[in-house]
Amino acid sequence: MTSAATAQTDGLADPAIDPGAPSKATSPARTGDDLVPAIVRRRLVPWDRRFDGYSWAATGFVVAIAALLRLVGLADPKGLVFDEVYYATDAYDMLSRGIEWDEKTGGPAYVVHPPLGKWAIALGEAAFGNNEFGWRISAAVAGILSVLILTRLAIRLFGSVILGCSAGLLLALDGFHLVMSRTALLDIFLQLFILAAFAALVLDRDHRRRRWLGAIEQGRVQPTGRVVFAFPGGVPWWRLTAAVLIGCACGVKWSAMSVLPIFFLLVWLWEGGAQRTAGIRWGYLKALPYAFGWSLISGVIIAAVYLATWTGWLATDDGYFRHWLADSGRAEPPVIGALINLWHYHSEAVGFHNQLVTKHPYQSWPWQWLLLGRPVAFFWDGDLPCGASHCAAEVLLLGTPVLWWSFIPALLALIWFGIARRDWRALFILLGAAANFLPWFWFAITEGRTMFSFYVLPSVPFFVLAVAYVLGAIMTPTFASQRLDHEAVLERRKIGAVVLGVYLILVAVCFWYFYPVFVGESIPYSEWSARMWLGSRWI
Repeated sequence: MTSAATAQTDGLADPAIDPGAPSKATSPARTGDDLVPAIVRRRLVPWDRRFDGYSWAATGFVVAIAALLRLVGLADPKGLVFDEVYYATDAYDMLSRGIEWDEKTGGPAYVVHPPLGKWAIALGEAAFGNNEFGWRISAAVAGILSVLILTRLAIRLFGSVILGCSAGLLLALDGFHLVMSRTALLDIFLQLFILAAFAALVLDRDHRRRRWLGAIEQGRVQPTGRVVFAFPGGVPWWRLTAAVLIGCACGVKWSAMSVLPIFFLLVWLWEGGAQRTAGIRWGYLKALPYAFGWSLISGVIIAAVYLATWTGWLATDDGYFRHWLADSGRAEPPVIGALINLWHYHSEAVGFHNQLVTKHPYQSWPWQWLLLGRPVAFFWDGDLPCGASHCAAEVLLLGTPVLWWSFIPALLALIWFGIARRDWRALFILLGAAANFLPWFWFAITEGRTMFSFYVLPSVPFFVLAVAYVLGAIMTPTFASQRLDHEAVLERRKIGAVVLGVYLILVAVCFWYFYPVFVGESIPYSEWSARMWLGSRWI
């Protein structure tokens, strides 16, 4: 049997899966570290390099690349681009009034998104002024942080610094993510909070399994499988942190609510899997009360955090619908009246979203997004100098084509590997990708709602994880196939390393080629036209 230490360094070679049922070799140890079966230890001990200097140095290098790309020339193009005209101006009004304000009517503005994303933009404006850099810097910081979180999450998932940094580098070199990181829109903050919440859930999974292993070693799980303690590990702080982050995500856009069922499902599946690995009979069934109880507490935290994002509206008297009851001639009791007014505001906003079917030249459908079927032009100017008679400067919300056209094959391969290897990581990545992607198919089919490609941004880090997973699967054999001779294993890893290196180079070259249309650089019209690979679909 491969030792725990060896298993931890094999990356994708050992997915540390939760099997359907405990094997005969997984009976809980009575007491003592040496009596825990190796297979149980391997499944309960996470690969952990949080304090490893090499992994953090490599992470810092990737984050530095992301920061350089997102901060250099951030103040260009000049002026408000695309929906910055709404969010940057609303954010600046919130600094002085606490709410969004309509300068044309001289009254409160009717907005249909929660305030937190605009407060984030306002932080940059407060620090650097009401200018291009000021209203974009918060988005840039959110983009840089998301590269950092994805890199560390991928290192944890794959047990490989190379694969983890490759995932972070792919996100850093994604034109779609770059454009959203350099524009004062809400979706980059939504993506950051959702990604951070999923990362916190993985840390919660690690924490819970360490506690179960400790319980086995100390003899607090009887051989019969009866648990002799209530909640090993006490309060699941990482899980509650994830709840706070989801509440923040909902405070940016309501679409974050699609994450909630995934959150609760993962909590239950991982807790049940840990109990089965520990030898608890009916582990998934017995995990229900524990998972439900903490999920209920998490739900209260999510609601409280979301409500807190409306503090500016609640603390003033000028917000839209702030005194709807009183304006309607009805009694408005303290606190309860404000909450009723806020509920009415939400119901009106829901009605607005449900009727949003106005045609837009850059709208697209979910089945087009991964194919880059209809990118969004954020900025266009044909009058900036470029050294040629005809010039073009554009900011086009376009994913790096080599990367994005890898997503669908990678997701299909991930499904195959997840089933063949029964790998919890495959399920985690697929659920993360689906949470903010598949619901848009429902809205498109049932309501025909107007939507844009940037709605898929929260799922992009998980698409990147799918690509990294498949590249890792090519590099490393499965745990079972390591019975092959050592030379065959090394040859497999060499081939996989070459594939990984060639793929990263192709993505980097493709990114460099399209970089001018990601940042609005003025180039000769002929060069701009040459980059419109799908013709009118990209124009």
